[in-house]
Amino acid sequence: MDSADCTDWIKQRAAEIGFSSVGIAPAVTATGTTHLDQWLEAGYGGTMQWLANRRDAYDHPQSVLDGVRSLVMLTIDYRTSAPATIPAGSGRVSRYAWGVEDYHDVIHGWLKQLARDVTRQFPETRVRGVIDTAPLLEREFAQLAGLGWIGKHTLLLNRSQGSWFFLAALLTDLQLNYDETPIKDYCGTCTACLDVCPTDAFPQPHVLDASRCISYLTIEHRDAIPLELRDGMGEWLFGCDLCQEVCPWNNRSPQASEPRFAPRDDTNPVELAELFELDDEAFRARFRRTPLWRPKRRGILRNAAIVLGNHPSESALPALVRGLNDAEPLVRGAAAWALGKYDTAGREALRDRLAVESDPEVQGEIQRALGSPDLGPAVG
Repeated sequence: MDSADCTDWIKQRAAEIGFSSVGIAPAVTATGTTHLDQWLEAGYGGTMQWLANRRDAYDHPQSVLDGVRSLVMLTIDYRTSAPATIPAGSGRVSRYAWGVEDYHDVIHGWLKQLARDVTRQFPETRVRGVIDTAPLLEREFAQLAGLGWIGKHTLLLNRSQGSWFFLAALLTDLQLNYDETPIKDYCGTCTACLDVCPTDAFPQPHVLDASRCISYLTIEHRDAIPLELRDGMGEWLFGCDLCQEVCPWNNRSPQASEPRFAPRDDTNPVELAELFELDDEAFRARFRRTPLWRPKRRGILRNAAIVLGNHPSESALPALVRGLNDAEPLVRGAAAWALGKYDTAGREALRDRLAVESDPEVQGEIQRALGSPDLGPAVG
């Protein structure tokens, strides 16, 4: 086969496996690393130190596959049903995490199948499939491959798919034909995604301050949520979809065909009080093979307490009191903040806990919740 035939064959096989769109980009030096440097310098990466630690690897896809010539960029649609109404005592989960399986596991299976098929068809080639864990600027290469443009909310947008899709890549040393048609930015003057963010995570269009982003705060941030950002978290237990939900281009996004992305009964939404009854073993059993495993039990319970503080419900009071006496200081601190939003029963629980609390940060949270002055801001 010549390069055109190779390209057509790979694209057809990727579509047969289930990928929703395919584009080919050249393995070139990533121009976006300049923006990455500026972003890191501004502190927008928060506590995600691993980004800076492997910064040099982002310069060229050679760091992911030695001898790479072409990147097969792939999208996978994940929009399923609409978000359910959130009753009192419940929390929202980002759509991508609704499914019965972690999307990494689903897509890695597809990538392995595509890699096997490519190496059978072209025995001398070398390939590697990756999805959002390798040092690769996926959105930049997807844009280079003609799959869309990077929107003001920093996500890849496509006129027919919106942004409800995952990005993956198959790197190969095959010389393929590249999709080099420039993609116009169709955001225009729209700023809906920037305006809707309750934590002001966009200092300017096309720039995300991850340290203020609800998705980062609920998933990647390991410590107490900064006090000034807690109210903005609203009802989000894990992730956030607000900037995508208001994007006009998502009005026409297709329905996902993969059944494993459909919401589990307990993810759209999540009943929060029962989470406080889970010990480490029970939490593992429920969430081990889902995206909600990443923040671990302590992170999810921290988030759940903040949601219950943002939307107080008398039925949630026993769960928060349980959280106030949890073994994890992170959970106790968040529960203390939430109980400060409740009336007499909450304050009684706080005073009882303060009498025995030994962790200084939790003591501060309790005193702040009880209205003690001059404690300064809670920071994470």
